[in-house]
Amino acid sequence: MVEIRHLRALIAVAETGNLSRAGKRLHLSQPALSQQIKALEEMIGSEIFERKSNPLRISPVGDRLLASAYEIEKILKQTDRDVARIAEGKAGQLRIAVECHSCFDWLMPSMDAFREGWPEVEMDLVSGFHADPIGLLTEDKADLVIVSSARARAGVSYHPLFRYEVLALMARQHPLTHKAYLTAKDFREETLVTYPIPDERIDVIREVLKPANIDPDRRKTELTVGILQLVASRRAIAAMPAWAIQPFLDRNYVASRPIRKSGLFANLYSATTTAGANAAYIQEFLETIERISFSELKGITKIQ
Repeated sequence: MVEIRHLRALIAVAETGNLSRAGKRLHLSQPALSQQIKALEEMIGSEIFERKSNPLRISPVGDRLLASAYEIEKILKQTDRDVARIAEGKAGQLRIAVECHSCFDWLMPSMDAFREGWPEVEMDLVSGFHADPIGLLTEDKADLVIVSSARARAGVSYHPLFRYEVLALMARQHPLTHKAYLTAKDFREETLVTYPIPDERIDVIREVLKPANIDPDRRKTELTVGILQLVASRRAIAAMPAWAIQPFLDRNYVASRPIRKSGLFANLYSATTTAGANAAYIQEFLETIERISFSELKGITKIQ
């Protein structure tokens, strides 16, 4: 008998095109996932994927089964939502604060996708720069916060989102474009433009410049487009998440280089109160963030 786990395995493999990536999404080993797909093929008496293709190519039979799998998954999710609403009496509110200011554009697709299933949830973005974003949770001023570190704090639960690379940005004609990667010394004579947040929350300063005792001239702006305009006009260089500035790199608006030979990498987490994490709509929002981010953002990986 075809089971839900078989259909979810089918969806994961079809979306990732790879047994290894699909296994990571489902928290299954590659052999275990392969057995599920094989069992499904035996039940329907036909191949679902063309094994010799890379990425895996779905067969016509598999394509028809995939359509049904999506419909069944949609019905199950809606049922879960309806049950949760009945149990909770009302959906509630979801106030979101963002420490990473380049996250605003990225969050919008996740919020839009979530809103389709939970229209009763009152969603809002907590504006402004916050010295202690996690404190907004404990002060009941936010329900979910996007942060770059997971420091233990009583009553707070962290949910890993993804790992990403921080790239150095410069004008396309900048002399530093001749280098394969930048070191701390390359920032010494430059003007560094950043968001107006504490230095301990800026990866390139905390991890690269401060340990080398390098303190370049600084400019600050709240707008991502403002940072990119300063970089493009060669009035400053910057360091930003690769996924956040990929559209500008694709258009050759600015140039980028790795920071350090081994690269500069950072993590992103969502944080909720421990009690709030149990709310059904918050759990689904976390699932939506993961699904949307890994389908739309380039170069991100799972946090190990």
